[in-house]
Amino acid sequence: MIAERKNILRLDWVIILVYFLLLGFGIGNILSSSISGEEINIFDFSTLYGKQFLYALISLFFGFIAISIEVKFYERFSSIFYILSIVILLCLFFFGKRVNGALSWFSIASFNLQPSEFVKITVALAVSKYISDFQTDLKNTIDQFKLFLIILMPIVIIIFQNDTGSSIVFLSLFFVLYREGISQNYLKSIFSIIVLSILSLKVSAPVTAVIAILLIIFYYSFKKKVRNKIIKIISVSSLCLITCFGTIFTYENILKNHQQNYIKVWLNLEKDPEKIKQMERTILYNLNESKKAISSGGMTGKGYLKGTRTMGNFVPAQHSDYIFSTVGEEWGFLGSVFIILLYTILITRIIYLSENQKNKFSRVYGYCTASILFIHFLINIGMVLGLTPTIGIPLPFLSYGGSSLIAFTLLLSIFLRLDGNKKNEW
Repeated sequence: MIAERKNILRLDWVIILVYFLLLGFGIGNILSSSISGEEINIFDFSTLYGKQFLYALISLFFGFIAISIEVKFYERFSSIFYILSIVILLCLFFFGKRVNGALSWFSIASFNLQPSEFVKITVALAVSKYISDFQTDLKNTIDQFKLFLIILMPIVIIIFQNDTGSSIVFLSLFFVLYREGISQNYLKSIFSIIVLSILSLKVSAPVTAVIAILLIIFYYSFKKKVRNKIIKIISVSSLCLITCFGTIFTYENILKNHQQNYIKVWLNLEKDPEKIKQMERTILYNLNESKKAISSGGMTGKGYLKGTRTMGNFVPAQHSDYIFSTVGEEWGFLGSVFIILLYTILITRIIYLSENQKNKFSRVYGYCTASILFIHFLINIGMVLGLTPTIGIPLPFLSYGGSSLIAFTLLLSIFLRLDGNKKNEW
């Protein structure tokens, strides 16, 4: 027990420093994006910045508890946590509150709780537990299927709750599987599906399918030592056809109008000038205002609390999904690079420490943590700059929101706890 308590002090202070810098930066920018001339009072919990400060204190409290718990607790009860989280997700269909079209929230008194943020932690724990089990062989098809099921189950539930953004985050865990030795063919297949889907929407499904099939025939014709070439050509070609025409069917018949519009904006599919003007006043408004705010910041920014677009609330959701626009306007290019650098240090540090873990469970969980943070960072900043579709996921530790801040803090704190124990592992 004494050794266990000593491990609490064996924390990586680089990660902790970056965490507090991002946390402080987040509260400061939420303050600048939500005040309108009134006197600033950080303890006024009726304001957005006051609430975020309260959420930060709650996060630190739960983070301290997570760091204090015995390491084996996480590995021993990971399956139970996962099952409970799935049950809670299902309860949203009966007791959930719909916000912005997504059935993703529980309303508790004056506080809204988003379970999907915490499910990321339980799925990371479950994946780590399953992969680290000595009976698991990632080259075995049955074991692969079970692992995919662990990841895909919450994705399917969350998609039916109309929260596509949160569901996409779980796909980042496939990078972890690649690190742990799963066949590269899965990543190649995912990449191919993405490329075929984009080309099918951008060009056309028939043209994309024909080009893909010709490339497949060409590839297998010149590849030596391939058994059953004809069967493989037919199989892969069939999958290409299903992907191309399935993408068009899904886009036109399954996706809702606002989801189609997001894809139209991202891929620049709309050509009608009148519809483009209409989109600029609606779905493109957030993105255009965000770009204007960022570009107006120049090299060094307008200064803290001096951003005219930030203070004027020109950018909708600038305290949450679009908070990076506030950074760009007030802190400029240099401030934006500094924030990006902090995330880069955080993620690479987690990966470095994960590689040095003696315990497989700790290593896999570390990679899960890095992957989840990376996909949030990549998509959110890409969304604000118009490089990725608008899917509404927070920027870790910066965006406003109690559920996301507490969940990200717990996710990181558990890794810090696991990493602090590595000297006792053999």
